[in-house]
Amino acid sequence: MAATTTGPASSKPLERDARLVNAREHRIQPGEIAVGVIIGRSSEFFDFFVYAIASVLVFPSLIFPDADALTGTLYSFAIFALAFVARPFGALVFMEIDRRHGRGVKLTAALFLLGGSTAAIAFLPGHAQVGGLAAVLLGLLRIGQGFAQGGTWDGLPALLALSAPPERRGWFRMIPQLGAPIGMFVASALFAFLLSTLKPADFLDWGWRYPFFVAFVINVVALFARLRLISTPEFTRLYESRELQPSRLTDLIREEGGTVVLGAFAPLASFALFHLVTVFPLSWVVLAGGDAPLRFLVIELVGASVGLATVVLSGVLADRVGGRTVLGLSAVLIGAFGVFAPRLLNEGPAGEWTYVLLGFAVLGLAFGQSSGALNASFSAKHRYTGAGTTATAAWFIGAGFAPLVALWLASTSGLGSVGAYLVSGALCTLAALGLNRMLHRKCSAT
Repeated sequence: MAATTTGPASSKPLERDARLVNAREHRIQPGEIAVGVIIGRSSEFFDFFVYAIASVLVFPSLIFPDADALTGTLYSFAIFALAFVARPFGALVFMEIDRRHGRGVKLTAALFLLGGSTAAIAFLPGHAQVGGLAAVLLGLLRIGQGFAQGGTWDGLPALLALSAPPERRGWFRMIPQLGAPIGMFVASALFAFLLSTLKPADFLDWGWRYPFFVAFVINVVALFARLRLISTPEFTRLYESRELQPSRLTDLIREEGGTVVLGAFAPLASFALFHLVTVFPLSWVVLAGGDAPLRFLVIELVGASVGLATVVLSGVLADRVGGRTVLGLSAVLIGAFGVFAPRLLNEGPAGEWTYVLLGFAVLGLAFGQSSGALNASFSAKHRYTGAGTTATAAWFIGAGFAPLVALWLASTSGLGSVGAYLVSGALCTLAALGLNRMLHRKCSAT
């Protein structure tokens, strides 16, 4: 059974007032929901990429100056992964806050913790000031980011999908995924601007800190955009009908655990590729030296634009052939990409351009339909919790350790091993989609 939302400190009175305001204005249209979703997801991915870029360009030398460049970057990626370890625990805690006190309280607390942890990194002292404590502080703040990220699931992508006409489900499923290339583009552009205008010493001293302040401001704007939407009559109706109501995780696992597992593995290929065309190649070319950081950020700016276009294309294709078909075909493309593409990173600027542009093109197709690909398989009472749980699990399995694993494989066994890692992710995606199709047919037959 789904849990109720009563509680001694409930946000319901405030949310009821907001609903009355919205009712007096006008009915919230799917287009407005889409804008709110894009703003929210773009802010989250901007936070993500600001940290990811700093984990390559700043933290190895700031936090681990006594290690060689490769080892320092591996240490930095290990701290990077802590957010994905903390995220499931945050999801559990914030899910309970959602049930007891309402979605507004949960979302406000989660986004302020996320923004606060991100902004606090801007004040982080280096190893030169506090020694090994710098790594401990960075790890704690990264855990705070991940813990908060577990509470940012607001159900708005699900609301958007439920508001979509049946023949446009693929298009509407694509819309939340636009946040990733947008966030990547803005974060890369900001760091590229700082690198091009500041002396290296100034960038490492104070310039890198500005993007973390910007991330906090963007989080506050996104919070108000999302709070307005979760107070709408449409959201309330779906919440009360259990379409968007949180259920207990134990009930979800007991009743629909198989769907959770398959839903976590279905986007594995796209989530692995996500880091292998963004964070990992940046680290690889930076370790090669020269003017690589600024030059490669410009390449990734163009790549993010290509990714944005193919995310949109995935929505068009999904409405014609089906979202799962697009996800399956893109997994095949990711497998093919993994066979030959990683070696291009050793072929100079031409190889880097080819790797990034091809990678983002394939990533956009896959990532555009990766969110909630199997959410329709959940029953109504578990759809909200099931969607959030599978997303958290998929990021942990497919993405959390990808930069660390890829850089370690590339440095010890060569870039070909990174391709094998990608191929394994593609095989997992195809297996999950195939098993889900078999189970769906079996259930339909009975």
